[in-house]
Amino acid sequence: MTDQEIENLADFPNSYWKRFQVTKVDLDGFHHVNNAVYLKWLDATVWEHTRAVGLTEEVCLKMERGMAAVRHEIKYLSSAFLNDEVVVFNWILSNDGRLRCSRLFQVVRLSDQKTILRAQSDYVSTNLTTGRPVKMPEIFKTDYAVTVPEGAKLV
Repeated sequence: MTDQEIENLADFPNSYWKRFQVTKVDLDGFHHVNNAVYLKWLDATVWEHTRAVGLTEEVCLKMERGMAAVRHEIKYLSSAFLNDEVVVFNWILSNDGRLRCSRLFQVVRLSDQKTILRAQSDYVSTNLTTGRPVKMPEIFKTDYAVTVPEGAKLV
């Protein structure tokens, strides 16, 4: 499947996405992907997106600023199984330019192009030394720009 074909599966344009292949270690006792693995995939996609916009770990550590997850809402719609290939799409849903930012996610099983999960995660700008919430630096306002159409939400 080409990149363009994958992008056409996304709920909205302007996504950042990452592919994953289901392995044996991803499975639970019922032989489908364990719930915690989906969250791991969402997180891996966020980290890759963050690096892609220039906010590497080194940059954030130097500023002593990062975005800390404070809430995840996940809707499991179907399952993925051994050897399935999935793609995790993510978008910036909101950024108040002060403290909070949210992302939307969609996970698609590529074999049948079915959306198997939708999620929303909320983040707070954090001082990496103290762990306390702190006003986000200017670069977070621009590099975490909203990428979904107005009114979009987890469905």
